[in-house]
Formats: sequence, structure tokens, C-alpha cells
Amino acid sequence: MNDHGPSASLSTLPPCLSALVPDKLGEEMKTWRRHLHSHPEFGFEETGTSAYVAGVLRESGLDEVVEGVGGTGIVATLRRGGSPRTIALRADMDALRIHERGGHSYVSRTPGLMHACGHDGHTAMLLGAARLLAAEPDFDGTLRFIFQPAEEWGQGAQAMIDDGLLERFPFGEIYGLHNMPGLPVGRFETRPGPLMSAEDNFEIVLAGKGGHAARPHWGNEVMVGACSLVTNLQTIVSRRIDPTDIAVVSVTELLTDGTRNVLPGKARILGDCRSFRPETSALIERQMRAIAQGTAAAFNLDVEVGYSRVFVPLVNDAALVEEALSVARGVCDPAEVRVAAEPMTASEDFARFLEHVPGCFAFIGNGLESPPLHNAEYDFNDGSLAVGARYFAEIAKRRLAKTVRG
Repeated sequence: MNDHGPSASLSTLPPCLSALVPDKLGEEMKTWRRHLHSHPEFGFEETGTSAYVAGVLRESGLDEVVEGVGGTGIVATLRRGGSPRTIALRADMDALRIHERGGHSYVSRTPGLMHACGHDGHTAMLLGAARLLAAEPDFDGTLRFIFQPAEEWGQGAQAMIDDGLLERFPFGEIYGLHNMPGLPVGRFETRPGPLMSAEDNFEIVLAGKGGHAARPHWGNEVMVGACSLVTNLQTIVSRRIDPTDIAVVSVTELLTDGTRNVLPGKARILGDCRSFRPETSALIERQMRAIAQGTAAAFNLDVEVGYSRVFVPLVNDAALVEEALSVARGVCDPAEVRVAAEPMTASEDFARFLEHVPGCFAFIGNGLESPPLHNAEYDFNDGSLAVGARYFAEIAKRRLAKTVRG
């Protein structure tokens, strides 16, 4: 991958997209994005990222820039007029523990960390929107620009909320964007109601008595029982969940204390579950515990089950989705603005905000040839920066439109 791959320059975009922001701002956003890409930081460790973002915000003329919200989060405020209406725009800042394999000039300078989900692009888009709105203040009310830490492991939004986000910086609705590989640049998609799933994590520990691989009868090893349990867990969705419901149970790790000629005496089975309704999540947990206990008993093993709920379902407000789609049709080619047919079983920490205020989360295209998210060769497409920045600016203006008085 090189600088002329997925991260196309703004000059290569269709005229309708390249004209969305001034040329100078387009180049600034690209510079911000590539700096952030080169300096990735993991969740709650985004100290350099936060300092950089806060500096750009202050240069842009925001009324207030508060750092350290929820650890490394930032909330910036822009006020115009006298309306009490307040909305929030949000971006995420953290990177992933993946070693980048990209070949571009701005490749990650931190081994083992990279922006493999495009949070560098999301941050640059929102910085661009903040600069646009500071320079184009034709709105009446208050804007909050939320730069969230630790989205990838589902802790950052709650940390900001626990730190008094909603009381210290109140807002009535909130909007967010995420890039999506496989969709063309300029595509905008969202849907009312459930858009992204909850994510539950589980860890099952089986304990027996390990021993020599040549004499399995002398001990009570766990490997066969663990493999049986992995298979049995697949019956939760196929035999216990209503076929019209959406659920996924995935075992992602099987770890033991054995080696090639040692039968293990302990096994850890880890994975995650996706669903859209609390009732479905509760049913998955009940069935998992029952299956784990039954399988362990069949192999004369001890078992412990840990089950935690990390991400909640992301549910968009129907009326605000209509507003977002209307705004997007003025930013993108109307033919590229779509209502997604189905929700997806990926998860997003933005959902925590939607438990408190209505809002809309949407996807913008990252290019048809883009590597997938969380891939070591992924890169955010700079061509989408103008789309995201202008969308954020226009939804803010629409929702805080000046009232015409007679």
C-alpha cells in the first residue's frame, strides 16, 4: 500500500465531494489524520493524541476545550446565539494492538499499535467540522465536540459518563460516524432502530487432572471435554434462539496448560456473543451456563463460567435518522444515501450515549477496495474526510437552525 492507494488525495475525488470543504481545510484534515495515524495510542493511553487534538481545537477558536474527561477524553464547546438547544458530535481516538503492514509514508511509528479501525480519520473529520462551524457560525445554540477514548474495548463512553459528561456538558441529542470498507467513498448509510449489536464476553475454565500423553487413564485431562464444550456451545443459537432473532456465539480462544506430550489439566475457553435484545442476551447466558455445567459433569471436570456485558445494542432514534438522511442527501449524491436493510452484528461504544439521549449513528464509505477493519493493511481513506466533516457541520446547522422571528 502506498500514498496513492486507499488514501486518495482530495483532488482525485468527484467534484461534488472535493468541493465540500475549502482546499486549505481539506489539506489540514489530511495532515491531522496522517499525524494521528503515525502516532497510535491504545485506549485510556491517548495522552499524545488528546494533546494534539486539544491544540487543533484551540487554534480553531472553540469557546472551551476541556481535557481529561473520562481519563483522556476531550469535550470542546462552541456557542452561538441565545438558544438553549444543545447537540453533540462525537469521534473516537484509540488505536488497536495490531502491528501495521502498510507501506505508506505515515505508517505507525509504534510497533504493535496501529489505527486499524479508522479512528484517526474519525477524529480528523470532527476536527474539520469544528473548524468549519467556528468559521461558519450560522446556527443558534450550543455544540459539544466529544473526542472519546477507549472505544475499541467498550469502556470509554461509560468512563466519560461516569466522569459527569452529561451533567457538566449537557446535550439533547448526539451524532456519530464510522467508516465502512466495501462501500464507495461518498456512500452514506444508516437505519432507524437497532443498527449494531450488543457484545457480551465469556470465559469458561475447565479443571481436571493433567498427565502424560501416553497414559490418559492415569489422570483426568480437559482437552476432550473442552473440545466437546466448544461444539456444544454452537447449539445455543441453532437450537435455543428463535430463528427470527439475531444472535451469534463465537469461541475465539482455547488455551490450555498442556504441551505436545502433556495432557492438560486446565483449559480456558473465551469468546463473545452478539445480540440485539436484553432477553436474547439473558437466554444465551443461561444456556451457556447450563451447557458448561452439563458438559463438565459428563467428563468429571470442575467448571467456572464468567459472563460480562461490554457493549449494549446501538439503537438509533427514528426521527433523527430521517434528519440525518435528509442532511446527507445535501452532502452526498442522493443516490448514494441509503437506508441499511439489516442491522449488523458488530458493536460500537457510541451506544452508551444513546442510552441517555436520542441520536443517530451512520456509516460512510471507505472505498470498494479497502482492506477490512481490524486488518494489518487497513488505512482510512482520506477522500472521506470532506464527506464526514461537511455532514457533521450540516447536521449541526440543521438541528440548531436559527428561528425566523416576525
